[in-house]
Amino acid sequence: MGGIGLLERAINYALGNLRLVTPPDLANPTPCREWDLRALLEHLGDSLDALHEAVEPGRVELDGPSGSRPDDPVTTVRERASRLLGAWTNAEGHDLVSIAGRPLTSGIVTSTGAVEVTVHGWDVAAACHARRPIPATLAREILPLAPLVVTEQDRPTRFAAPVPSGGGAPGEQLLAFLGRRP
Repeated sequence: MGGIGLLERAINYALGNLRLVTPPDLANPTPCREWDLRALLEHLGDSLDALHEAVEPGRVELDGPSGSRPDDPVTTVRERASRLLGAWTNAEGHDLVSIAGRPLTSGIVTSTGAVEVTVHGWDVAAACHARRPIPATLAREILPLAPLVVTEQDRPTRFAAPVPSGGGAPGEQLLAFLGRRP
């Protein structure tokens, strides 16, 4: 349950930040280079879909179609997050998941998802000009996972280079590792 519980807390944090989004905010820039908030939400929705595929049917293909509603990406993300939580909570016997043909444990998949959802949840708040730090307990659990999930091969395409954290709170350290300035 550790990976699922971590993913659940990450989703709850991100969902809380979605309440900040107003229609004019969708054009705001995000900490993700070259993405506005609408594009970030579409990416987050696609990530949630991939995590859902990991439990139902137990394999993730890397080129799945996007089914987002361009007029309301916030609702799309909320619906996908709810569906995902329900699927993982009710999953039985899915110890291994196939990602592009490679087997991974469900704990690795849900923990990786927690990193992605948490950081993009923070990105949503930042794009809305709100200070919503990552909860310290969530960040403390995710921080040691981040170097396992985000490697130098992921930079600069998926994540920016790390920035100095100044030894701040765990959430600030996590964000700095992922190339964001808290």
